[in-house]
Amino acid sequence: MKLKDKACIVTGAASGIGNAIAKRFASEGGKVAIADLNAEASQKAADEIKAKYGVDALGIAMDVTSEDQVNAGVAQVIEAWGGVDVLVSNAGIQIVNPVENFAYADWKKMLAIHLDGAFLTSKACLPHMYAKGAGTVLLMGSVHSKEASPLKSAYVTAKHGLLGLARVIAKEGGKKGVRANVICPGFVRTPLVDKQIPEQAKELGISEDEVVKRVMLGQTVDGEFTTVDDIAEVALFFAGFETNALNGQSLVASHGWFME
Repeated sequence: MKLKDKACIVTGAASGIGNAIAKRFASEGGKVAIADLNAEASQKAADEIKAKYGVDALGIAMDVTSEDQVNAGVAQVIEAWGGVDVLVSNAGIQIVNPVENFAYADWKKMLAIHLDGAFLTSKACLPHMYAKGAGTVLLMGSVHSKEASPLKSAYVTAKHGLLGLARVIAKEGGKKGVRANVICPGFVRTPLVDKQIPEQAKELGISEDEVVKRVMLGQTVDGEFTTVDDIAEVALFFAGFETNALNGQSLVASHGWFME
């Protein structure tokens, strides 16, 4: 098993992509901490993973924009399992608006969750990884780490920023056995994406069906959404890859929407 007895923290893991990653890690023997803003949902997800996969799992209430909560959550994992081997910084939200109408408070909220959250969770986990001489940091980027779309100034800015953060962690951590990479999904049909469909239809003056077929999937090779299971496989690939050959890299999984 690729992650047998590895201690893994996945943020935003009570649902969506994070939950699929946590389950995939558990299926490969990983111990999984479900860190989520919703304490009840995180505990429920942890209980389900324990029951299905027979691995240890923790439900942790964590606001990734709070340094105190992040540090407390990581400390809980260290106390339970003695270390942390894999961090997946996945927590995120979406707010869409043209730049001239984008509320500054919304801008700051977006950057705080995506960028500050990745920084704070990485900062809290890295000393423990360095102490072991091994570890994997995975940041959840997006096709929007590489490309821009209308109405998503804060999201695109934050996702571009994650590439820089991962590369710095890779440069600093490589000699200490720590790898940092970025997963860049295309559109994945989650509640986060479902919420965008009517919002973008309204802003762009087109139908919801056009948003899906033209805006979201128009540039893919097959008109298909990426799935949460697709992204979970990419996360497992990075988490189980134990040399610096893949360090400071990003991998796009988008049905060909973005190619490089």
